[in-house]
Amino acid sequence: MSDLSKKQCTPCEGGVPPLDLAAATSLKRQLHARWRIVEDGKVIEAQFGFDDYWQTTAFVNAVAWIAHTQDHHPDISFGYKTATVRYWTHAVGGLSENDFICAAKIDALLE
Repeated sequence: MSDLSKKQCTPCEGGVPPLDLAAATSLKRQLHARWRIVEDGKVIEAQFGFDDYWQTTAFVNAVAWIAHTQDHHPDISFGYKTATVRYWTHAVGGLSENDFICAAKIDALLE
């Protein structure tokens, strides 16, 4: 389990710059390899595969619970056996440590 998964998100109201690509890449090293930095370093996303719809929806509900408890919400799309989770911090227009904290918490679900 990553140290990031033990942290809590902090409220972000903007007024700070997003992480640069070097900082985002450093934090990404603490996540499972499924996570990718996309959209010119402004978003992290991962795709997840499951055996059936029930496992997929259980995962989506667990991600929703993490989002609720951390007050940091991803975009989630899912189908029968797959889910995609995308994080970025709207208030800063790119990535913040909060995105990586939530991603680490999702990784911990699957360990």
